[in-house]
Amino acid sequence: MNELLTPEIREVTEAVHYRPAVSIIMPFDPKMGMKSELEYSLKIITHRVEQELRNNYPDDIYQMVIQKLRLLVKTLNYNTHKKSVAIYVSPVFEKVLYLDIPVEEKIIIDESFEIRDLVYNKKQLHKYLVLLLSGNESRIYLGNTDSFVKIAANSPGSVFASTRDLSEKVANFSSPAEHKEIEMEKFLHHVDNVLDGILKAYHLPLFVIGTKRIAGHFNGSTRHKSAIVEFIHGNYEEATLPQLRTLLLPHVTDWKKVKQKDILNQLDAAASDKRLAFGMKDVWREAMGRKGKLLIVEKDFMYAAEHGASEEVIYKAIEPYNKFSYIKDAVDDVIEKVLENGGDVEFVDKDVLKNFHRIALIQYY
Repeated sequence: MNELLTPEIREVTEAVHYRPAVSIIMPFDPKMGMKSELEYSLKIITHRVEQELRNNYPDDIYQMVIQKLRLLVKTLNYNTHKKSVAIYVSPVFEKVLYLDIPVEEKIIIDESFEIRDLVYNKKQLHKYLVLLLSGNESRIYLGNTDSFVKIAANSPGSVFASTRDLSEKVANFSSPAEHKEIEMEKFLHHVDNVLDGILKAYHLPLFVIGTKRIAGHFNGSTRHKSAIVEFIHGNYEEATLPQLRTLLLPHVTDWKKVKQKDILNQLDAAASDKRLAFGMKDVWREAMGRKGKLLIVEKDFMYAAEHGASEEVIYKAIEPYNKFSYIKDAVDDVIEKVLENGGDVEFVDKDVLKNFHRIALIQYY
């Protein structure tokens, strides 16, 4: 079960729709920050909500909701060891959720509480892998916003170690240059086997650093092309950890670009393995069949639909809607279904999935 879609969150998503529905999602980590700072942030947020409600809703409704919100804020648990809080309140519903996921602050005032708001506001951690290739060894690093550490070293000896005294040992059927190529391929095959285990443990974008020659050989032989977001050419065998981190900085600064390149690589790999569904109808069918490992959707994509003859079938809704089969937004329902069955969800910018009809689902094997 995906940790995001708990029974408490399901209670929120299934709450009766009654405007205005106020959702407040914000960092809430009392053990890391001063209680007074959190209280001040909540005071500002409450004031913003109050102004919005006063300007757009009748007095009786506005007063009811803001009183509920003030009470929820007043009774928040500052002894929690969670990372964030989600506050939901409407004229007929109120709920506070303490979450283990880091989030970006957001306030939503709408007609319902939508699961996509919580998913979309997950704080993106800038984590990535780096494979450093040289003529003597390979090293693998784990990087993120705050650290850069070596997690694996693979040193079967120099790629060219076995070429010493080659002039005395080369058989008639092999030249020194051919022997070097054979040794390099054996070395890179070994590197790729090590990388296989690393990528199973860390499902992260991969940067490969090496000279054009060795990087080119690796690109031609690796089984993990779908994980590689970029090659960085150069000889950095003697580089220190701070130097490598500085080298990577301009390549990870635009994290959205890195993440979206990684997602497109995953989509291509899934398509080759026949594990990809795209377009709303096909994604719905596979998600309802509990096959969704990773749902990727353009962040502003919504799809009004109607149920077909079975749970796995939907059609694009056409006015006048049938109130018994109408689905306000099938995308939200798919998000919930994928999370419920242990999958994950990623949002991308508009047109990133234009070749996939704006929504795609990578399926389990």
